[in-house]
This record gives sequence, C-alpha cells and structure tokens, in this order.
Amino acid sequence: MSDGSWVELVTTIAIFGGSFNPPHVAHVLAAAFVLAMEEEIDELWVVPCFRHPFAKCLASFDDRFAMSELAFSWLPRVRVSAIERDLGGESRTIRTIRHLQSVHPSWNLRLVIGTDIMTDAPRWDSFEEIARRAPPLVLSRKGFEGVGACQGVFPDVSSTRIRSAMEQGDFDLVRAWGPPAVVRHMMERSLYVGTSC
Repeated sequence: MSDGSWVELVTTIAIFGGSFNPPHVAHVLAAAFVLAMEEEIDELWVVPCFRHPFAKCLASFDDRFAMSELAFSWLPRVRVSAIERDLGGESRTIRTIRHLQSVHPSWNLRLVIGTDIMTDAPRWDSFEEIARRAPPLVLSRKGFEGVGACQGVFPDVSSTRIRSAMEQGDFDLVRAWGPPAVVRHMMERSLYVGTSC
C-alpha cells in the first residue's frame, strides 16, 4: 500500500570519461561490453572532458562532444553528457562524481577505466575517494596487464594513432579505426590536420 510519498528508484550509472579526441571503435566496443556484461548498470554516460587536467592539446569541446554523440548515440542506454562543460574549468573526475552524487544522492556510480589509465591513478586528484564513491570497472587493454580487469577483446587502436593518421593523410587507416559518422565529421571539419592536437 502506498503512503503517497515518492521514492526515487536506485539507479546505477557507469561513467565513461575521457578526452574522446577523437572517439574510436574501441571506445564504442568498451561501452557495449560494459552494458552487455554488467547487469547492474542501468545507463552508461560518456563524459568528454572540458579542459584536460594534464594540459593535453585537444580539439574543441563542441567537436569532441559532437563526435561522441555520432559514435555512441545508436547504443541503447548510452547518454553523452556535457556535465564537465557545464561545471567549467579544469575537468576533474572527483569533481564530476561529487556533483552527480550531490544532485542524485540515490544513484550508485561506477567508473569505467582501462588498465592503461590505472597506471596514471597516482597522479589523479583524490583517486582513493573516486574508487570509494564510484568503484572502477577496469577493462583490459592490450599491452597493460591488470589484475581483476574485465577481459574484453578490443582492437589495438588509440586516439593518438588516429590523429597521427589524419595528419599524415592516411585516411584508409582512419576509416578502419573510426566510426563512419565520426570520420565524416573529422574530414568535413579538417580536424587534426596541420595541428599538433
């Protein structure tokens, strides 16, 4: 019997953050893998960073957000979020997680990261708090061993290699690694051509 009060259902959100500079096929497969293998996850949020904390040179946020929507929007239960743009300033995972938990206190959060990122964990702001608030879902990445990592099989591709291929005009390689809509966006906007970003 209802007492007339409304209770927010507990929701579990997987946070998949990164530069997405540009997003590529391994990013998309990682998102699909998490949703397929982690039955507790209700939604996966792709969160492009606004300003990289390690001062990486990036394409504009608008371009990276648009490419992320093109790459991921066809996947059910995936949302591309502009939260780090809305928060402004230098993007910090801990700030994003604290904000989400303050706005949605009933949510459970998980953080999707690769074994390659785990090597940078000591450099992160408040990584121990991040792990407590949003226990990591660690995905295995070729060349980086990780105890307890989910052993998905992902192509050996990186945003760095795609940017290099764009710079060198190796568009066949770009097309092999990038979702077609993302590749079209890069071509139309001449992204990563004539730039070190």
